[in-house]
Amino acid sequence: SPRLGTDKQRDETPSKQKFCFKAAKEHNIPEDLNKILENKVMETVSDLYYVNMSVVEMACLDGADGEGIVSKSVSSHSDLIPGVYEGGLKIWECTFDLIDYFSEAEIQFTNKTVLDLGCGAGLLGIVALRGKAEKVHFQDYNSTVIDEITLPNAVANCMKAGNRMGSGDDKKTSKPPLKRPRKAECLPDVLTKCRFFSGEWSEVSQLLLSSNKPFSKYDLILTSETIYNPEYYGALHDTLAQLLDKNGRVYLASKAHYFGVGGGIYLFEKFIEERNVFRTSIVKIIDKGLQRCIMEMAFK
Repeated sequence: SPRLGTDKQRDETPSKQKFCFKAAKEHNIPEDLNKILENKVMETVSDLYYVNMSVVEMACLDGADGEGIVSKSVSSHSDLIPGVYEGGLKIWECTFDLIDYFSEAEIQFTNKTVLDLGCGAGLLGIVALRGKAEKVHFQDYNSTVIDEITLPNAVANCMKAGNRMGSGDDKKTSKPPLKRPRKAECLPDVLTKCRFFSGEWSEVSQLLLSSNKPFSKYDLILTSETIYNPEYYGALHDTLAQLLDKNGRVYLASKAHYFGVGGGIYLFEKFIEERNVFRTSIVKIIDKGLQRCIMEMAFK
């Protein structure tokens, strides 16, 4: 998720101002895939594999976290530290709302180019991979999240699910996942569809658009719980406008309102309407507990 500093931070010295714009970088997939899963404890949810976050947090406190986001999060008792850590060590509930919606609305991923924006655990992108997407790119603000969570999750879902990955099989007919990771024959092919990026949204956009590597705009951009802070709306809007294909769709999951931070789906919808670039529609409302919504966006 892009994460600009607050007004207070932007008014400070230029050196501090730069710090708020976390530079973008691409994370290469290591050749030894088993090494990525070393010391990781895997769990399953919605038929997807993901690393146990508390084990990752312990490893980070022992020095696996170059950014120091875990110790900062622990010491500040906060899952969000603007410009430092943006919540990628947790799987937020709207992610599952969006996964359910893909199934209900029969969203097709076959041969599509997909971006999982503010990906955290990367479950949205992994669902797209399973749906035979042609390319899936993952982006999170924090490099620690990509290295310690997103990449391992992508690898685990490829290796453990065997040939199911990208086969598009129905859940009922697919074989149960193997308990032990195995080197699936399709693995290199599936992972060559993936690229992983960390950094602030506008920086990642710039990296993609100015790269020597061939880049085609995304047919689908998937994002969950990334609109909690109105400070980031401009950067998010511009990133979507720059990276979405002219016929593409954005699927965004969010709470109706984020208490304490001020953002929410209706405020973001109003912001988008004022910019007059995208049309929006709220395609699903979930009324259990705090109201949550799924929004679809496309160019006008």
